[in-house]
Amino acid sequence: MNYLVTGGAGFIGINIVEELLRKGETVRVMDNFSTGKRENLSDLPGSVEVLEGDVRSYHIVREAVEGIDVILHEAALPSVPRSIRDPLTTNEVNVVGTLNVLQAARDARVKRVVFASSSSVYGDNPELPKREMLKPSPLSPYAVSKLAGEQYCQAFSKIYKMETVCLRYFNVFGPRQDPGSAYAAVIPKFIQSALTDHVPVIYGDGEQSRDFTYVSNVVDANIRAATADCPPGTVMNIACGQTASLNSLLKQLGRVLKKSVGRNPIRNGHITQLTKHSKLF
Repeated sequence: MNYLVTGGAGFIGINIVEELLRKGETVRVMDNFSTGKRENLSDLPGSVEVLEGDVRSYHIVREAVEGIDVILHEAALPSVPRSIRDPLTTNEVNVVGTLNVLQAARDARVKRVVFASSSSVYGDNPELPKREMLKPSPLSPYAVSKLAGEQYCQAFSKIYKMETVCLRYFNVFGPRQDPGSAYAAVIPKFIQSALTDHVPVIYGDGEQSRDFTYVSNVVDANIRAATADCPPGTVMNIACGQTASLNSLLKQLGRVLKKSVGRNPIRNGHITQLTKHSKLF
């Protein structure tokens, strides 16, 4: 099949592209390289067509979807803090951009669109495990934009009979994730700190927990969702189904790296300094 991966030069997108190429699929990447990296597209296990462009432009998106069977829509402006600082741009990229993808897919008769959503749509609902039937309660412009993308997918499925699948990612980590980004996730930041003998910073007591999902699980979910027999507009959680605290994450990291990994706890706005050889607590 012919695949279009929007945001295909980004962390999750490039992992999807690599696996599709390994499977012998035909792949086109669309990316504006605002967060994706051009170097990610080198040394791939096959040839890929690259179209530089922004999902906010319908005409560029329409060009990108021509001749495509399945769109894996990864392009987005990530980060909750960024969205709080600049909600307008988050909305333009994540909502208007997704609408452009859906409209172009409809016009080009694309078979299916798989949309990258987020567990952030659940907000601070304490219920565990998170199940798809829980009422969404987004607490940031980023979360709102992802929920809006889901609802656009479902609306297009109902109105235009388009096949769409929405995947809610939970705290994805893995190869090609940039620890140097201002919006980097906690695992690459912890790893970089440990490898450079710096002390990771944790806010609070470190017992806050997350479902950390390895990127290969997300890749597999996208490829399966491209052809799975499921009702149009289906929403699925993509997670491991178990949580880990930040303290336990640091302990595991220490075991993997065979070194002592301490932490800087931040309490009441103040950092308690520990040496790089301090034990976990």
